Amino acid sequence: MATTAQQTQATGINPIIAATSFGFVVTQLDVTIVNVALSRIAAGLSVHVAGLQWVVDAYTLPFAVLMLSAGVLGDRFGSRRAYLAGLAIFAAASLACGLAPNVATLIAARAVQGAGGALLIPSSLALLNHAAASDHGLRARAVGLWTAGGSVAIAAGPVAGGLLVASLGWRSIFLVNLPLCAVGIYLTLRAVPPDAHVKTTHHLDPLGQSLAILAVGGLTCAVIETRPLGIGHPLVLGCAVLAVAAAVAFYFAETKSSEPMLPFEIFRLPNFSPAVIFGTFMNLSFYGIFFVLSLYLEQARGYSALRTGLAYLPLMCTFIVSNVASGVIGSRTGPRLPMIWGAIGTFAGFLMLSRLGPATAYAAMVLPFIIIPAGMGFAIPAMTATVLSSVDRSRSGTASAVVNAARQTGGAIGVAIFGALAGNSPVQIIHGLKSASYISLGLLLIVTLVAWKYIRRIHKTFEVGDEVVVPME
Repeated sequence: MATTAQQTQATGINPIIAATSFGFVVTQLDVTIVNVALSRIAAGLSVHVAGLQWVVDAYTLPFAVLMLSAGVLGDRFGSRRAYLAGLAIFAAASLACGLAPNVATLIAARAVQGAGGALLIPSSLALLNHAAASDHGLRARAVGLWTAGGSVAIAAGPVAGGLLVASLGWRSIFLVNLPLCAVGIYLTLRAVPPDAHVKTTHHLDPLGQSLAILAVGGLTCAVIETRPLGIGHPLVLGCAVLAVAAAVAFYFAETKSSEPMLPFEIFRLPNFSPAVIFGTFMNLSFYGIFFVLSLYLEQARGYSALRTGLAYLPLMCTFIVSNVASGVIGSRTGPRLPMIWGAIGTFAGFLMLSRLGPATAYAAMVLPFIIIPAGMGFAIPAMTATVLSSVDRSRSGTASAVVNAARQTGGAIGVAIFGALAGNSPVQIIHGLKSASYISLGLLLIVTLVAWKYIRRIHKTFEVGDEVVVPME
């Protein structure tokens, strides 16, 4: 039975969950809401599939590669300050997206959006971790509710996007972020206490950050441009070489740096590396397949933006329910079982998607549209709580940045790879959807084995000096 102090702490964390959830909501909303507007953006700005991939990945790439530095900023200057700055940047960039006169401006504004989003995720998770202190059960429930907020946005994004595009045009999907950011700023100023967990010894790593941008950006560019330009094109080859060289240089630079952006020793912590691999492969599969599914519905099946959004409606309830259930069950059993069950459920959903064809009835899509978010929603909160439980509180911003940077990088690569498989014609899109489903099935099998073999139950946490020690089985 919970003590009075525990009950007070649980009650006190609720406003913080509400405030930090808005940051997760806007970042996740812009992942899915854009997908249902792809055809309208293509028509309005004369963009082909490769250009649409850049509209999506221009947001995801800086979101991924800047998150590591964003985590350090939160640890150094305070998570509350970083979170408020992220909301302000995201709102300004959303306004620029909504007013963009051409695709180049839209892509540039999307990149700034991603930079703002990079500040939001690690800082919001760090604020939750600080509020939960060393109470693993409370942390698991808080992360489950926080993730549920983002999952509502992921699930509601297609529906909201379809309604907005149909009634107000594609620009409205970006302008809707302005009131959401404003509410988030207001709640944060009222509910989140001033920063107390600040380590002024943390420093930025400009060399490591630059090399990370070159590595991930080069890889994404090479994959996206392979289909329209050909694998032997100088741009494709140059980007591939740049990605490899930058990745190698990044590794050596970080291992020799006294204050690295990516502290590699963090990967030696129990449960940390398996959780990062798990989250990366799950995101690669989900975001990649979601991009191709939107092309399938709109360009191969002829759905309107509104009909596409409504087609995704089954995602909403299952995401919400599974996120909350994950937090409740994970607080009792530990993260291993929710991660395994979630990966198996997602595998079953992708297996069903692999059977979609040019005339598949919508009724056949409903079940995978329910099962996939149910599995994802069950697994990801457990994975996130695992990461936060693996590190000292003062490094929670950096740890959450590492895992979310890896996840978003996986998402960007998924869009690049699966989008390249899809092509422009309906036949190519259907073939690409099947190929993407098969690749995802392989990745999901891997993450299931990783969770089963390497994730261990967290019994409890206790403090020794300034560090939180997490005993494992």
